[in-house]
Amino acid sequence: MGKLIIISAPSGTGKSTLINRLLAEHPELRLGFSVSATSRPPRGQEQHGVEYYFFSPEEFKAGIERGDFLEHEEVYPGRYYGTLRSEVDRRIAAGDRVIFDVDCVGGLNIKKGYGHEALSIFIEPPSIEELRRRLVGRSTDSPEVIEERVAKAAHELTYAPLFDRVLTNDDLERCYGEFYSIVSAFLSED
Repeated sequence: MGKLIIISAPSGTGKSTLINRLLAEHPELRLGFSVSATSRPPRGQEQHGVEYYFFSPEEFKAGIERGDFLEHEEVYPGRYYGTLRSEVDRRIAAGDRVIFDVDCVGGLNIKKGYGHEALSIFIEPPSIEELRRRLVGRSTDSPEVIEERVAKAAHELTYAPLFDRVLTNDDLERCYGEFYSIVSAFLSED
C-alpha cells in the first residue's frame, strides 16, 4: 500500500497553497492529489474532477448509501464533503503516494483507517483574527459565509492535538520549509 499524507486545516490557512507548491516543486516525492467530492456548487473557475468532484446533495447522499466514500462529512447543513474510495484506489494503483486536503473529522477517519501508512498534518492560522482577514481578502465568499467559516475554524482548532503534526502558517516560507521537511522525511521511511 502507498503512503498517505493527510492535510487538514480551517479554510483560509493556506493549505491549498502549501499542497500545490509541494506538488509543483517536488515531483520526486511521487505524490498524487486526491480530489475530494462535495455537494457545494463550483466557485469561480473550479472544474469537476480538477478541484473537486461536484455532486448534487441527492447524488452525494446516494453515494454515501452505496459506500462510495472512504470518509464523508456534512460540514455545513446540506453541504457534504468526502473522499471517493475509487479516487484513492486509482491513485495507489498508479503507484502514487496520495495527498489529501480534507476536513478535520475526515482526516482523522482516514488516519484511523490507514494507521502508520498515513501521516496527518494540521495547518493552523496564527490567530482567528488573521484568518478572518485572509478570508475577507480572498473575496470569494459573502460576509455571512466568512463568519460561518470563522466560527467553524474555532471549533476545528480543537482537533489540532489529534494530528501527528501541527504547523502554524504565520510565515508562508517558514511553514512551507517545515511542511516539505516533514513530508519528505515520512515518505523516505520504510
